[in-house]
Amino acid sequence: MKRLALALVLSGACTLHPAVAATDYPTEALADYVFACMASNGQTQEMLRRCSCSIDVVASIIPYDKYVETSTILSMQQVSGENTAMFRDVPWTQEMVADLKRAQAEAEIRCF
Repeated sequence: MKRLALALVLSGACTLHPAVAATDYPTEALADYVFACMASNGQTQEMLRRCSCSIDVVASIIPYDKYVETSTILSMQQVSGENTAMFRDVPWTQEMVADLKRAQAEAEIRCF
């Protein structure tokens, strides 16, 4: 079995999609994004394809570390109170969120 897998890789039969090959996003993060996207847009094979395309586009624009930081900022923005105001009112956090939204808009154009 290992020889078969090695032969497929060496022959090029198991090449990854270019966007996936270049990304440093872990599989768990990719799957989480696709599951959330499908929950919002429908549980169909077509949505699976479109949502997978979407995260590939986002991953090609936003490095994973920045994606994690921005996701954290977005989560903290949902919490009310003075202690979390810095996540809503500070320009650098607003810029990070804007960058992610631009990447998601690009994904929307390319994939949906």
